[in-house]
Parts: sequence; C-alpha cells; structure tokens
Amino acid sequence: MNNEIIAVMLGVSLMMGLLGLIAFIWGLRSGQFDDKNKFTHGILMDGVDELNEAYKNINKKEKYERENL
Repeated sequence: MNNEIIAVMLGVSLMMGLLGLIAFIWGLRSGQFDDKNKFTHGILMDGVDELNEAYKNINKKEKYERENL
C-alpha cells in the first residue's frame, strides 16, 4: 500500500472517531440518555392479566418440579 493511502485512511478514521465523540458528548449534555421514569414505565406496562398469567406459570413450574423430583 502507498503511504498516501494509509495517511488518508488514518485521517478519515480519526475524523470519524472525533465526530462520534462529539456527538456522544453532545448527547450527554443535552440529556438524551436521561430516563427518569425508566423503572416506573415497566410497572405501568404490566397489566393485571399479565401478572396473573405469570403467577400461574410460576406455580405450574414449581408443581411440575416437585412432582418430578
């Protein structure tokens, strides 16, 4: 390979890395990664029916394990 090609590839990769770093820092400062309601949304998405179904599945699994020991 030519030294010029390597220099261009190195320069382009450094510029892309720098742009990615700038975008990441901008995202941090502008609050793009802040999610204050992260855990409460999970609670709101589960309805009573889904929770009852999960409880039944856990009981079935425990009963199956007790019978097959």
